[in-house]
Amino acid sequence: MTVSPHCLFVVSDSTGDTAEKVTRSALMQFGSASAEVKVFSRVRTTEQVARIVQEAELRSAVVIYTLVNPTLRSVIVGKLGEAKLRSVDLIGSLIETLSDFLHQEPAGKPGLLHQMGEAYFKRINAVEFTVKNDDGQEPRNFHKADIVLVGISRTSKTPVSSYLAQKGYKVANSPIVLDLDQPKELFEIDQSRVFALTVDAALLIRIRRNRLQQLGLPPDSEYAMREHVMEELRFARKLFSRNPTWPIIDVTTKAVEETANIIVSLYETRSASR
Repeated sequence: MTVSPHCLFVVSDSTGDTAEKVTRSALMQFGSASAEVKVFSRVRTTEQVARIVQEAELRSAVVIYTLVNPTLRSVIVGKLGEAKLRSVDLIGSLIETLSDFLHQEPAGKPGLLHQMGEAYFKRINAVEFTVKNDDGQEPRNFHKADIVLVGISRTSKTPVSSYLAQKGYKVANSPIVLDLDQPKELFEIDQSRVFALTVDAALLIRIRRNRLQQLGLPPDSEYAMREHVMEELRFARKLFSRNPTWPIIDVTTKAVEETANIIVSLYETRSASR
């Protein structure tokens, strides 16, 4: 096995997961450049710091650290300076700036960055999943979703999905198309995670006509004709009636965030009872 000449030491007084993810994300900016990332987690003593810096000196490593304990941070800064090693303090300067701004001493509790980072990366993963699974693109992924939305076109499936993803929920949505069956994968998952969206016919017609106008298409296309819209809504209602465990949410008078909050409330209640 060939050892990379470029070595990065990630030093943390917690798990080191967040610092490692940030480091690897930064490395992606350099394409095919090879670098070894070595993580030192739960570093809590000056002896550990000394050993790590000594090893870093032997390997000419760049040291990236997240140490919230001011004593440990001071020790590593001093030893890195003595060894003349390049380093990055991922959190120290931020803590000091916030302490000065808020006129408050920091807690100095390891793991807070990890908690913050985990929430951030969970949200990023949720957004990526939701984008890839919009409009029924990947039914095979329905089982990975926290929430699956179903509804005919222009019932706010995509904006509601996006809003929920920003809250950290992985969402897929499946369009209801007249006379077409839903993918079998929809019925193979836990049905308590499926939510149905509907809307008033008159509002839906207006929304669809506006959409056609934006696309430069004639507003009297079948897509926005009253007879066709009513037929789609009847078809959707039949699907919903065959699946009584799906909550039906009427989005007619609701903002996106209001619809999303209703779904979250129902989802959390159902999750607690599972």
